[in-house]
Amino acid sequence: MTPPDSETPARPKLAVDRLIARREVPLREKTLWRMVYETCTRAEEILGANIEELDLPGRRAPVKAKGAAARRRGGRAREDFVLETVYWDAGTARLLPRLLRGRTRGPVFVTHRRPGPGKVIAPRDVCPDTGLAGLSYGQARALLDAHTPVGGAPGTGWDLHEYRHSGLTHLGEAGANLPMLMAKSRHKKPENVRKYFHPSAEAIAEVTSLLAPGDSRR
Repeated sequence: MTPPDSETPARPKLAVDRLIARREVPLREKTLWRMVYETCTRAEEILGANIEELDLPGRRAPVKAKGAAARRRGGRAREDFVLETVYWDAGTARLLPRLLRGRTRGPVFVTHRRPGPGKVIAPRDVCPDTGLAGLSYGQARALLDAHTPVGGAPGTGWDLHEYRHSGLTHLGEAGANLPMLMAKSRHKKPENVRKYFHPSAEAIAEVTSLLAPGDSRR
């Protein structure tokens, strides 16, 4: 499934925290949502990460950058991609060890079932210890929608891209400058980052107060 464009609205930080803290939300979903939010990366990149690639003490991991493509050389398919490092913080660091539960290999995020007979899955996308397949973008997107429907209607809930968008927006509101936002999001063009940053009305009101006469702010 193609992720939505950058017009996806940002969610308030409180709403993000409350959703992840809900008791009925499974640990797998909590970890994925928090990780996408804190890394400000694309959900499909996080879903493609394997346990052996994680630097848990350093709170970072290399991910396959957007735009990776399969090319043919000498008659055989060869995948070209660039690995770029993403970083997370305390929220993800608390959840990841609980999610892994001693697993040391295979996809970080897996389904609760083994692949059906006849379904072809790359070895990298299957946990060698449990035989469980990696969670797909479509599955993860549907799970988030199921926890956030408007009026209980399917297809009206949040989208995974909103976590990346929200994370970048909240960093911008907290004072992160454009070069830092570009480094965090790994965008190459400033205009692409500007599309993600939509300050809230409260943030705009607060910065506007800096223009008030000196004595009016006492």
